[in-house]
Amino acid sequence: MIEERCINAIRFLAADAAEKAKSGHPGMPMGAAALAYALWMRHLKHNPADPAWPDRDRVVLSAGHASMLLYSLLHLTGYDLSREDLRSFRQWGSKTPGHPERGRPPGTEMTTGPLGQGIGHAVGMALAEAHLAATYNRPGHGIVDHFTYVLASDGDIMEGVTAEACALAGHLGLGKLIVLYDDNGVSLAGATALAFTEDVGGRFAAMGWQVLEVAEGNDVAAIAAAIATAKEERRRPTLIGVRTCIGYGAPTKEGTAACHGSPLGKDELAAAKARLGWPEAPDFHVPEEVLAHCRRPSLERGAAWQKAWEEAFEAYAAAFPEAAAEFRRVMAGELPAGWEEAVPDFSVPAGEQTGISTRKVSETVMQALASRLPELMGGSADLNPSCLTWLKGKGDFQPPPGDALTSGTTPASSGTQRQDDAGQGEGDHAPPSISGAVGGGWSYRGRNIHFGVREHAMGAIAGGMAVHGGLIPYTATFLTFVDYMRPPMRLAALMGLRVIYVFTHDSIAVGEDGPTHQPVEQIMNLRAVPNLSVIRPADAAETAQAWQAAVARREGPTALIFTRQNVSLLDRRELADAAGLQRGGYILWDSSLVKPDIIFIATGSELQLALAAARKLATEAIRVRVVSLPSWDIFDAQPADYRERVLPPSVKARIAVEAGVKLGWEHYTGLDGAVIGMEGFGASAPASVLHERFGFTVDSIADCARSLLGK
Repeated sequence: MIEERCINAIRFLAADAAEKAKSGHPGMPMGAAALAYALWMRHLKHNPADPAWPDRDRVVLSAGHASMLLYSLLHLTGYDLSREDLRSFRQWGSKTPGHPERGRPPGTEMTTGPLGQGIGHAVGMALAEAHLAATYNRPGHGIVDHFTYVLASDGDIMEGVTAEACALAGHLGLGKLIVLYDDNGVSLAGATALAFTEDVGGRFAAMGWQVLEVAEGNDVAAIAAAIATAKEERRRPTLIGVRTCIGYGAPTKEGTAACHGSPLGKDELAAAKARLGWPEAPDFHVPEEVLAHCRRPSLERGAAWQKAWEEAFEAYAAAFPEAAAEFRRVMAGELPAGWEEAVPDFSVPAGEQTGISTRKVSETVMQALASRLPELMGGSADLNPSCLTWLKGKGDFQPPPGDALTSGTTPASSGTQRQDDAGQGEGDHAPPSISGAVGGGWSYRGRNIHFGVREHAMGAIAGGMAVHGGLIPYTATFLTFVDYMRPPMRLAALMGLRVIYVFTHDSIAVGEDGPTHQPVEQIMNLRAVPNLSVIRPADAAETAQAWQAAVARREGPTALIFTRQNVSLLDRRELADAAGLQRGGYILWDSSLVKPDIIFIATGSELQLALAAARKLATEAIRVRVVSLPSWDIFDAQPADYRERVLPPSVKARIAVEAGVKLGWEHYTGLDGAVIGMEGFGASAPASVLHERFGFTVDSIADCARSLLGK
């Protein structure tokens, strides 16, 4: 009886909140209340008094529209969320936004709302748990041991990112990932049967998941038993399909789309309360016996769990002090002292080498960083030999042989020789051996993740790794494919996650592969995302600085954009120090000590064209300044006096040079300046031909400058 009253409290807190806000989604909270209760009260390891406790179980409400389901449980179990906070649902400045936001309210693991992203990120959270456990646990000392739970809707299951991420989760055998699927057969537009008739369980089983079913969504004991069974299975993730009734209790709207995304209405809400034996008034009613049943036990159990863990950690620290200190550091998101010293210095070209792609320099920098930062972990969407983003000798993240679902053969390892696609003197590249640094064989200790051709899932999984904590995740693909992973990148920016996105093959200089592989609008698209730092370095020295900026940034993601083609190694003895990148933009070269007649502004490989054109014009007694502007967002965040020193307002003649769309550059060139950029897509031809045809030459830049100056 008390459990039924607790479940009804969850239902009507949600329904009352939607009614008061005059908007919201009461249907799923009412239908899935028993499901959520069974998880929170029978299984969830958490401490409401300390939502950030490292070894807590993680819960992701992938169906973010059902936010009041989460908020109701957080309130009832003792998180810092009052009845008044529930009353201010969906209002300005409240702790209860329309869709959950990371840490708002306390106890919310991540921002959800775009369907499928919660599941995709949860795969990353489970992956992080598996890696940290394999890295830091010792016999008799299990300091990392928790589950990742997902509450998902039909819409989540339909989304493509779910299929991508869950296929990889099944391959990796992430057995501590449990998805509770609210199978109510209704979506916003009507019955799911209008567009969704597949065998969901069969699909997940084919992807290597354990699939369980609960026929009655109000059967707390059956749901709790299914979760217990899921927790026992450590070789496969588990999908628990729970057949529920959306809007349960609403006499005329339950089981229909009418209660999915709209309040029940005053009369229907009153009728629902009467039907389930709940008082109509006051609203937001929580009986004392419900609070006594939910809150005190949750707080007491949470305190006991955390105390036991802290005592266990102290014993661990006494036995393994170095590992314990490192675990504390990575979980706090702090970097080790002197980590920057590992980054190579490319300010002076070595030997006779005259050119190298910035992706190749990035590869070198990554190896140096990996030696100092055990938390650096990631991979590419099947493009390691092209993006050059492996961590050599750090092993592949794969299920240990004894736990692998598929037995017998080992897939072609990343020690296989493959031809680098550039064909520009960089030679064959062998990714790291799977035996490197992990004691042989497959292991969750490996730091190289093989995402497969799954850009969307790759972005979500990396975001989930960052949400979990303890890792600095990175991803890699060609810049033109960034469009496949934009949703999780936007969420990372919203949540302020430290994720590093590596994008190579950054312009029409990709050449013969043609316009499908030549990014044109992508850089400007990325620059439009708030809180996403975008850096396009021009040479080796700037590439090293770009990686330092990305690693050091704690409150948001960074996109690093690199060339496929070789670019000149600039001799910094003749130019400004590349450390100017840390301010977003800087004066690379001035032809004169007095105010310039014209300013060239450029990024990436085009900077070197601008520099050559400037030197040519200098012989004609034209005073030219060359500004490297690898990051707009970092530069725009600098004090006004610095920005005006680099780009004096009195110098109106300015030319921006970038092999992308022109849109946006007027921010720096003004109406009196010019932009040398792309006005359409590229073409299939050698890079040198494309540069000539599209106007990216020293002569075309110089001619534009003369025209602007009336010379």
